[in-house]
Amino acid sequence: MKFWRKQSLLVKILVGAVLGIILGLILQEDAKYLQPIGDIFLAFLQFLIVPIVVATLLAGILQMGSVADLGRIGAKFFGYLIATSLLAATIGATVAMLIRPGQEVDLSALSAEETPDPEPYSAADTIVGWVPSNFFAAMAEGNMLPLIVGTIIIGVAVLLVGHDRVPQVFSLIEQGAEVVLKVTAMVIALSPYGIFALVTVLVGTTGTETMMAAVKFVVADYIAIIIVALLVYPAMLLLFARLNPITFYRNALPASVFAMSTASSSGTIPISTKVAEENLGASRSVYGFTVPFGATANMDGFAAALGVIAVLAADVAGVSITFGFIAEVVLLGLVLSLGAAGVRGAGIVMSAVLLQSLGLPMTILPLLAAIWPLIDIAHTGLNVTGDLNGTTVVAATSRELNRKVFNAPNSRQSAGRQDTPENRLEELTASKKW
Repeated sequence: MKFWRKQSLLVKILVGAVLGIILGLILQEDAKYLQPIGDIFLAFLQFLIVPIVVATLLAGILQMGSVADLGRIGAKFFGYLIATSLLAATIGATVAMLIRPGQEVDLSALSAEETPDPEPYSAADTIVGWVPSNFFAAMAEGNMLPLIVGTIIIGVAVLLVGHDRVPQVFSLIEQGAEVVLKVTAMVIALSPYGIFALVTVLVGTTGTETMMAAVKFVVADYIAIIIVALLVYPAMLLLFARLNPITFYRNALPASVFAMSTASSSGTIPISTKVAEENLGASRSVYGFTVPFGATANMDGFAAALGVIAVLAADVAGVSITFGFIAEVVLLGLVLSLGAAGVRGAGIVMSAVLLQSLGLPMTILPLLAAIWPLIDIAHTGLNVTGDLNGTTVVAATSRELNRKVFNAPNSRQSAGRQDTPENRLEELTASKKW
């Protein structure tokens, strides 16, 4: 038991998923008796949806600090985040439309409800539907888009009033976000057991076709992430900062490697800060804001995954994929990725938010939970790389980037030491006591 408690959440989830697959193959239809355990876990996830969206969105907006920050560095970085998140969600949905990982997959045995095809698309009705006529009704009904829009309006209003005039409101939001994140951590701690039950039922009642869907999903997700890394980020550097993307990736590599090894954007903040200053040449006034804010708000990897998840869920549920559906997916990819909590395992929670927002059943959550540790590695690496890419672009356009530092040959090469990600990471972490 002590051995189990010492294991990381990643290891526990992987063990739960593997044991679920094995037990599902053994039990077959009898696996359905574990369904109540999975249902309890899903209920906890649904319980988190409204508080985590409201709390993290408000806290993220207030991290802007002031209207002055919002107007200078904040506006540029936030614009960068919006652009990259929209592109990532669009790329994810496009790749999924080509691969169609959910076609010919029947998970109806796990679904408690039928999902009708969406009504004909109306841009006017869609936009009107985003406006919250009753904020608390949207909260009670789980109507996510009006809830998200209302939360953003409230957050901007609090920011405009300012900390000096309403310090209690700022404090309440910050403390509320901490409480919600703690509850989220408590629920996520149960995920190995919930995932074990869900995967057991999934494999036992649906057969091996789900494994093919999982493989297609991972392939689509990784292709989308590679496209974002190789096309979107270099384009930002070339168009707005006029910097060499290859030099950027060489300089940012220690933070990217660290992020993928820990699967934690927040845990990589010390390394990212050091890299931003010593390798990229960004000023403290820029990276002091963009790195911590980006660790919470920049989830390009997750935005790309949301596009894939939406298409997968629609195919599984038999929902027609229309232009309006894709437009809503891209918008939700932007909003949910900016509002995703920077904690391990929160991707499953936000995936539940996406499915509820689109009116789709949560049938595919067990499948996502089983493969999330695998894709989260690439997501976190892309997120941290995007943070540093945005920091570099903002610093360059604000004339607060030391280009000599950015373009300088690596000093470790001249010292005769091999320039590897491991050595660069070791020296960065050893240069300061965190």
